Amino acid sequence: MPSPRVLIVDDEESIVDLVRSYLSKEGFQVDTAMDGPTGLAKARAFKPDVVVLDIMLPGMDGIEVLRQLRGDSSVYVVMLTAKAEETDKVIGLSMGADDYLTKPFSPRELAARIRAILRRGRGEAPDQPRVLAFTHLRIDPVRREVWNQDTSIDLTTLEFNLLYALASYPGRVLTREQLLERVWGADYFGDDRVVDAHIKKLRHKLGDDASQPTFVQTVRGIGYKFGDEPL
Repeated sequence: MPSPRVLIVDDEESIVDLVRSYLSKEGFQVDTAMDGPTGLAKARAFKPDVVVLDIMLPGMDGIEVLRQLRGDSSVYVVMLTAKAEETDKVIGLSMGADDYLTKPFSPRELAARIRAILRRGRGEAPDQPRVLAFTHLRIDPVRREVWNQDTSIDLTTLEFNLLYALASYPGRVLTREQLLERVWGADYFGDDRVVDAHIKKLRHKLGDDASQPTFVQTVRGIGYKFGDEPL
């Protein structure tokens, strides 16, 4: 089985050298870039399993790199930020990042998070792969397709798995912790706000009115439930 590929995109040479050395010793194949445009080019050429992406980069910031990556790739992305401000984290997560770390961090923790991400299983549905049909939506886990009536909805791997997890139990409330375990995996290290960020993105793609959603409904203080009626 080939070693997982990790691309590190950060403009701090000391961090790049430390993380590259540690991850290489842990058995990962590692490539690096120190600016946004180079990072984007290497992500497309190196075909990494995980991109470790700093937000503050020369040439093109990490948020823009992530936005362009998400246009044609579902590669796992861990964002790095030197800021403790919540805005940076929420923006990154809402753009499709899978996890984040605030500097300073230990390479050991980063390696653990990367392994947790990879253990989720790329492209796997969170439950048994059966087609789910509702009044408006049809969700096919084998083809990884979602249809709203006659319109195909393009979702990332995480967005699809999140929708499938909710739609597998229509009308039932799933807590953020349950969704984290089903979609992100039991070893996920981050906080449960990542669920809210991806729910917001999912609703937007489904055309769901956030004030009166049809598909993904908020149950305040608890979590979310799927509201479309099964056929």
